[in-house]
Parts: sequence; C-alpha cells; structure tokens
Amino acid sequence: MMHPAVKTSLSAITLAMLPVLNSQADEFSYPQFTPSQSDFGGVGLIQMPSGRVATEGEFTAGATYNDEYHHYAVSLQLLPWLETTIRYTLVQDLFYSDDPDFSGDTKYTDKGIDFKIRLLEESYWLPETSIGVRDFGGTGLFDGEYIAASKHVGPFDFTVGVGWGYMGNSANLTGNKSTSADCNRNTEYKGKGGSVDFDRWFSGCSAIFGGVEYQTPWAPLRLKAEYDGNDYASDFPVTRGGIDMSQDSKFNYGALYRLGNWGDLRLSYERGNTWTFGFNLNTNFNDLKAIWRDEPMPAYQSKSGDSELSNTDWQQLAQDLHQIAGYEDPTIYANDDTITVVAPQTKYRDRNEAHQRAATVIANQAPNTNEYRLIETSNHQAITETRIDSEQYAKVAQYEYFGAKVEDSSNVSTPEAPQGALMARSDKAWDVSVAPTLQQSIGGSENFYMFNIGINAGANYWFGDNVEVGGSVYFNLYDNYDKFLYEVPPDGTDLKRVRTLVRQYINDNPVRMDNLQLTWMDHLGDNWYSQAYGGYLEMMFGGVGGEVLYRPQGSNWAIGMDANYVIQRDPDSQFGFFTEEVQFDPLTGRNYRVQTGAMTGHVTAYYQPQWEWLPNTLFKVSAGQYLTEDKGFTVDFSKQFDSGVIAGAFVAQTNLSAEEFGEGSYNKGFYVSIPFDIMTVKPSTNRATISWLPLSRDGGQMLNRKYSLYSVTDARSPWYGRKALN
Repeated sequence: MMHPAVKTSLSAITLAMLPVLNSQADEFSYPQFTPSQSDFGGVGLIQMPSGRVATEGEFTAGATYNDEYHHYAVSLQLLPWLETTIRYTLVQDLFYSDDPDFSGDTKYTDKGIDFKIRLLEESYWLPETSIGVRDFGGTGLFDGEYIAASKHVGPFDFTVGVGWGYMGNSANLTGNKSTSADCNRNTEYKGKGGSVDFDRWFSGCSAIFGGVEYQTPWAPLRLKAEYDGNDYASDFPVTRGGIDMSQDSKFNYGALYRLGNWGDLRLSYERGNTWTFGFNLNTNFNDLKAIWRDEPMPAYQSKSGDSELSNTDWQQLAQDLHQIAGYEDPTIYANDDTITVVAPQTKYRDRNEAHQRAATVIANQAPNTNEYRLIETSNHQAITETRIDSEQYAKVAQYEYFGAKVEDSSNVSTPEAPQGALMARSDKAWDVSVAPTLQQSIGGSENFYMFNIGINAGANYWFGDNVEVGGSVYFNLYDNYDKFLYEVPPDGTDLKRVRTLVRQYINDNPVRMDNLQLTWMDHLGDNWYSQAYGGYLEMMFGGVGGEVLYRPQGSNWAIGMDANYVIQRDPDSQFGFFTEEVQFDPLTGRNYRVQTGAMTGHVTAYYQPQWEWLPNTLFKVSAGQYLTEDKGFTVDFSKQFDSGVIAGAFVAQTNLSAEEFGEGSYNKGFYVSIPFDIMTVKPSTNRATISWLPLSRDGGQMLNRKYSLYSVTDARSPWYGRKALN
C-alpha cells in the first residue's frame, strides 16, 4: 500500500501537471507561439536570455525603462543560427562625466553588442539550445556569457540556463562571493572601451537561471516568470553611485501585449521592488514586399516573314525599352542578324524581368533577327552582355513547353563591341540628382544622439564615354553638431583631426560644396576596370587618386586597389585647403594638427561565400593607410535578405593604440541599405543607406570616394542589384 505522504505528493504533482497535460491535448486551440524580446534586446525572458532565436530576418527595435536604466536596443536575426543585438544604455543616476561644461546633463552611456549562436534546433526530445555573449564589445557594465535551452510544451515555453558574469552574479552554482562581488572575475575593460576581452569569458560567478513564458488563449497576451541569475550587487549604479538596487525577490514577473504583427508592449515587476516598462517595434527583412504601379509588359506578338530595318520606328523602340524594360536612354545598333541595345538598367533588380521585357518589346517592334544583345552599362562603361536567341525566346514567350523561362533563351557573358548600323542614339550627357542625406552618431559624451539632415543636389556631364565632370552642393537643414565639443586630448595624443572637425564642416557651413571633381573611367579589357579622379573629393578632403579592379564575369570574388594623395579642406573656406599643419582651437586654448598632404589607399578583396551556412553574404577586407596616416585593415561583413535589404557592419583595426585612438579603442560602424523599390510604388535599382557610428574619431578613417568600381560593376555578379527572392 502506498504511503499517505507519497500519495499526497503524487496528487499534488498530478494537479500541477494538469495544465501542461491539458495544453498538450488542446495545443491547437492556443495561438501560435513566437519568441519575444527581453529587457536587454534579443530573444529571452525578462532579464535573462532563452535558448530561442527568432526567424531569419526578424528586425526589432525596442526600449526599456526603469529607475536605474534606459535600454535602447536593435536586434536582428542575421542568419538562421545567429542573433545580433546592439544596445545603448543610459544609466539614470550617473552623468557621462564630472565636467558639466563638457557633457552637461548627458547620462552615463554604455554601448554594448551581443550575439547568440543556436547550437541545436528543437526536436521532439531535444530543446532549442544556444550559447551567447552579452556586451562583448562594451565597457563591461553588463558583460556575461550563457548557455540556455528552451522546450515548448503546449502553450508553455520552459527555459533553463547557466550564466556567467552579469547573468551569474548570484553565484548559486559556483563562485565565492566573499572574495569579491564578482567572484574574482576581471571587470576592468581594455584601453578606452570597445575592445573584446576573451580572457574573462565564462569566468567568475556562475548561476543557474530559468523561467517560463505562457501564451494565454487570448492571442495578444503572454505572461512570463523567471528565476534571476543576478544579485545586482555589482551593478554600475551600486558600485559607482552608491544606489540601492537590493533584490527583495529572486523572481521576476512580466506581461507582454502584442500589437498586431508589428510590435508589443511589456510590463514587468523585477527584484521584488522595481517596475519596468518597455516596447518593441518589429518587421522581417525577408518578408518586405514591393507594391508597384508599373508599366505592364506587352503581350508577345509573333511575326511571320522578314521586314526591312528601315521600316522600324527605332526612336519609338528606344522609348519603349526605356519605359517598359528599364534600359535608360538606350543606344541601338542593328544588322540582319542581331539587334544590340546599349544602356544602363535603372528599374529592375531582377535582370530576368528586364531581359524578358526587352526581348518582348524588340520582338514586337523590330525586324526578325537571330539574336538580341543587351549590353548593360554603368557610368558609360560596358559591364555585362546578355545574348537572347530570338527563336528560343519565341518558344518561351508562347509557353510551348512546361516551365518555360527567359533564362532558357539567354546567355550572360563579357561584353563585346556592338555590331551593325547605328539606329538610335541617346544624346543625354547631363544628369542631375537631388537626395536627402542623414549623418549620425550615437552614444557620444556631449549628446546621446548627434545628427545632421540635409539635401545633396548634384549634376554631372559626360564628355564621351570616359570623362565626367560633376559636383554636388550640400544644404544643411538641421543638425545638433553645435554640441560636439571634442577636445584635443591633453595626454600627448597627437592624431591629425581628419574627422573630429565635423562640427566646423557641418554646423558652421549651412551651404557647402560637397564634391567637385573630374573623373576618367575606362574598361581596360576583359575583367579589368579603372578610374582616375581629381578635385574636391568629399566634404573634408580634396586631391587626386585612382582605382583599378579585377572582376571576372559571374565570379563571386574580385580584387581592387585605390591610391590617393589628399589634403584636408579648410572649413572656413569653400574652396581653400589647410596650409599649416598646426592649428589653434579657441574653445580649448590648445593646438591641434590637420592633414596638409598624405597618401591614403587600400588593397581590397571582395568575396561572396557560396557556403550553405552563410547564405547571401559579402566580405570586404581592405588593408592600407588611412587618413590620419595610421596603417591597418578594415573588415566589412554584410548580409542580404530576400527583399533586397542589406545589413552590415565594419571594423577597422590599425596600428594606433587604444589610448591614441581615444574612447572606443578602434573604428566601427553599422549600416542598413534599403532598395527604393520596397519603399516606393515604382521599380528602381537605387538604394537608400542608413549608417550609424558609435563615436566620431580620427583613427581608421577612409576617404569617401564618389565612385567605387565594385559598385559600378555590380551587374557582373549582382550584389546591390540582386533581385528580391520573395
């Protein structure tokens, strides 16, 4: 006979399991479970992470507020197995510096980068398991490491994990708190912050944490509960400001209210004494779709017999190729065998769409020929050629077999010289442009968000196919760079101020000539391209330079080199340059140095991996000399999603020490490039790029050249002009 106490315990366990058992039986009656964000950004519970990651392409921007911290985080599921998070935290009880004349009332700002790697996908028996690092590139306020596993049972998602550092400071697993609040973990950061300190990973206190997220039958509402691995005794407000962050309870409780499919609101009660509020906005870069009001593609009209070249309205054909197929202001050649179209493609990232439209227009309006040749140009340089067999295309256009597509009739190759008589020619040599611009940096000492917004108006004129003269004028609409008070460091640092004079260029010059240069560009032969240029090359520098690029047709790699001699422009003069290296700063009463002439340039390798675990990615690795004459390398990694949105980051490491570079230790930044055609109702090959830098510093800075040959030759192996996959 069963002991009464054991029987009572089993009854209690059975009652406790009833909701779970019932949820398994009624699993399909609950709304679908999707991962949600933690207070710090990234998929998780409340304070603690979970073993889950979001669906690839999921982008979330969120904020979290309580009495001690304001977190602002951006999280992106970059790859199916890799989650990345950038976070800025304003510590509410502390100022950035003790000098109110310098940083005013700006709160102490911590910059952190997190990543999470999924090790195991969830299966019937195995939980979804991930390993992650929080704040690996910051000043160490929240740095920690973890391994977490999550298992879904009906409407419940259970998580258990082990945390080190910030997430393990309660030391309920290992660690001796009597020796130090961090169990002898090294909490100092290298240099001036921003450096990665691998030596302290998975060291110090460690703690078990866990929790559960419950999807209620009401779809918008979820509930969370977690057991916290941190004791908050080592938090920055406590150690530096003496703020009381004592923990009255190890359990945190929260609720999340979903706002359709675009965001959510979060409310939690943490540490047994602290209310925290947050919100998130989200979208998925893979799922963004264009809604176009486009020119309809005409129906294919078969013709019998031959017709004379002279009977064709070639100007009308050129106009239709422009409007319907996106080949802007084409030049057309023809003979009895081929019709050749030479033009840039300005509408369709999907080149197959452009090829089909062009082939249909030519077949309908031009005489019967054996082949259509589409030579795509960029900056008047022939980049690639598509040959379409007219007879095979007729079969494709009339769907004479199952699965017919334009690729069956086309072949892409290195361009050759046009053949035949000139039938139509573009006389357009001028081009004008007007574009909004945004420059920004986040997390500075003087102000959390520094930016300027304006309009760049440009014009250029081509003398034939090789020489261009062009320029642009920048109109500053609004900026807050008057608050940028970068001081020349008094500790002997003597870098030339190639970028930290940004206030003088932007705030003190509401209208400024941004660029004025003469450019020569040529196709030197199979796979080789080159350019040379001189003039006012960018807002801060003028000079002369050149670039060569080797890029095989259809290859996933390329290599190029640029070399430039530059002089820094004088911000107090529209056309002048600095002639004296040593200048005086009246704000600080100190001298500083500027660039009065130096070589800068890089050798750059471009590589688009064909690996299954790194789909649709691009590496750019550059090595050379930078503007302040430091030497080193830059690694730029970007990922393109199905919609064409590109997200990327770069890191520049040079021979400057962290003390010489200043706060941040080395140059780094992030960017998102968005195709125009998912923001507008018209197809376009143009893009808008939003970039942001943690700080404006002088080390690791490249010249902002007007043209990059890798972008100019993109059609040879499309990256920026890659078609949307959805």
